[in-house]
Amino acid sequence: MTSPAAKPSEPAAMLTTHPLLSAAGVLYASLKVSLFYIALDQCQRLDWFHSSHISVFCLVAVACMSRVSTQRHQIIPSSTGIQMKDRPNEWRPVTMTSRAPFQKRHLIVRRLLPTTLFGLTVGLNAVAQQNSSVHLTLDQALDIALKQNRIIHMRSLSVEEMRSKKDEARSNYLPQMKSSGNVLHVTELSGVAIPAGSLGNFPATGPIPPQSLFVGQGGLTGYVAGVGLEQPLTQLFRIHQANVAARQDVRIAQSQLDQTQDAVALKVRQIFYNILINQSELQASQEELEAAKVKDVESRSDVEHGNALEIVSIQSQAAILSSEQKSLTLKLQGDDLRRQLADLLGLPVGTTFDLDANAPGPSMDLPSRAEAVREAMEENLELRAARDTLKKAKAGLAAARDAYIPDVTALSRYSYQSGVPFLVHNFGTFGFVFNYDLFDGGKREAQIRTAKTSVISAQVAVDNLESQITVQVQAAYDRLDQIRHMVGVANQVVKVRTEAARLADRQFEQNAALSSARNQARADVANATASLLEANLELSLAEASVKEVIGQMPR
Repeated sequence: MTSPAAKPSEPAAMLTTHPLLSAAGVLYASLKVSLFYIALDQCQRLDWFHSSHISVFCLVAVACMSRVSTQRHQIIPSSTGIQMKDRPNEWRPVTMTSRAPFQKRHLIVRRLLPTTLFGLTVGLNAVAQQNSSVHLTLDQALDIALKQNRIIHMRSLSVEEMRSKKDEARSNYLPQMKSSGNVLHVTELSGVAIPAGSLGNFPATGPIPPQSLFVGQGGLTGYVAGVGLEQPLTQLFRIHQANVAARQDVRIAQSQLDQTQDAVALKVRQIFYNILINQSELQASQEELEAAKVKDVESRSDVEHGNALEIVSIQSQAAILSSEQKSLTLKLQGDDLRRQLADLLGLPVGTTFDLDANAPGPSMDLPSRAEAVREAMEENLELRAARDTLKKAKAGLAAARDAYIPDVTALSRYSYQSGVPFLVHNFGTFGFVFNYDLFDGGKREAQIRTAKTSVISAQVAVDNLESQITVQVQAAYDRLDQIRHMVGVANQVVKVRTEAARLADRQFEQNAALSSARNQARADVANATASLLEANLELSLAEASVKEVIGQMPR
């Protein structure tokens, strides 16, 4: 009798001896091993706190499942078909029964594999997008900062908070409808005693009443509930002043929001320009470093030939080290500036930027000095907030004085009672309520003195700001004139350095100058160009500062 292991059944033989199935098994095993190594590579290269780590975990899980499957059933192609190895030195042919667990695991892996590969692809795309540089113009950077800056967002929330408080203060103008109820229990009640015959004694009827009576007044436990409508009358004076103060709070919060937006926009412009200046200076430092290296080679040659002392070679090496130190410092400054820009824009700190070098653009349209002072007195945001604070303080003083007015409130109420004597169950109440503090220990007088002090302080702050703004406008225009003169000088320096570099190139071609002189001339041109760029950017920044002082967006 032939055993099943020696002679498999016809369907099993077809499944185990088909050449395509053998090739598919080998290919599938190779794919699982490849995926496992891909997962290990991704685990080493990717940041585990990145968004793609879930995909990598899924891939490792699938690879481990596949690895367990291959450990328990190692696929070995043979001349008789596909065989599986359960343990070392123990072989058995594949049958329908032995293939069932393997087919189940294969089905699970086949279902998880597309999802895992898709997640890994998305994660790799996210990594590529994060590592790619973000190209930004100055206007784009300003727009992003105004939308995503966290400080601006906090200021906008303060505005919303003040608006909610203003609505709350305005609601005090309207009648207040309230519902209330109470349950009271008394220990003892008095009543009305009627003695016998107190109402008369007639022959036909006898004494009235024939016996003494006691009429109770309500019950020991009383229930009262109702709905009332109250309208403040004389309190409207204080309510009006409270609404004035609330409106000023909204205006102050809005002015602070606008002021924060202007400050952030100016800061973005400043950091944007500083990054461009840093890039230009870094390029110039690289030119200086190359020139120093060429000079060092020439110095060494002169020392070797006895044309120069050893001190010359040492000085050239010191120049190289100084240039390298300068380049390293500029790189560190550039990295710090980019982190500050990313923080201002509300982007991840590690974001890299490709900034548009044509940032300054045309000059801003600025008014004259006298016109700028007049506009600053009217539109300066800090001064506007100070004036709103003064109005709020005056409203507080008026409210403190109105505290001497008695409180008169009109009311109407519909009530239900049970247990109260001489009242029907449902009844209405209409009238006025009068309240006045006859003695408060000097509280109202102290509030008035505090309010007067707040008014005086706010007025002094306004006067001080007006004087400071005048000085700021004049100083801003003086600095603007100086920077314009610096731009003109920088232009002349660039022209002179460019001509000197041209002459150095010609002399080098004619063997009338050394290579170090030509490189140094080129480095001087790079430094002059960086200085010109810095002067132009400083000019644009000074114009933006003037716009901020006069209360306009520095754009």
